[in-house]
Amino acid sequence: MFRPTLRSSLNLIRSAAPFAHRHLTTEARAAIQNAITSRPLVLFMKGTPQLPECGFSRAVVQVLDLHGVPPEKMQTFNVLSDPELRTGIKEFSEWPTIPQIYVKGEFVGGCDILLGMHQSGELEKLLIESDIIPEELPEEPTPSQSL
Repeated sequence: MFRPTLRSSLNLIRSAAPFAHRHLTTEARAAIQNAITSRPLVLFMKGTPQLPECGFSRAVVQVLDLHGVPPEKMQTFNVLSDPELRTGIKEFSEWPTIPQIYVKGEFVGGCDILLGMHQSGELEKLLIESDIIPEELPEEPTPSQSL
């Protein structure tokens, strides 16, 4: 899913992650697995889409809004309301920061990855291929344009 350069960067970041592993319980791991597959797009963020409590979470919500992700295709979890989820999701994904975005149960990345994908056009392609947003049909020429 990631470009080769992003993949190698991810591995480097993950191996250098300075947080300790708590070793998630089987129940906690199952609960997170169920959460990330609850909708086509799942966002773990600080705050809510209506009231983000961090600039990175706000940026992710704005990018998803720009792409027209419908609410029924997206599930969000406020990690500030659940300290166990806040630490557990970091261990589950092996990614040290929030927000975290999952598409079709697969970890995509955090704010920086999402912004890069948005700028390169990869995010729109992923959202279309994952049937989260519709592919826009090209405008049909008007009679005056076809002459």
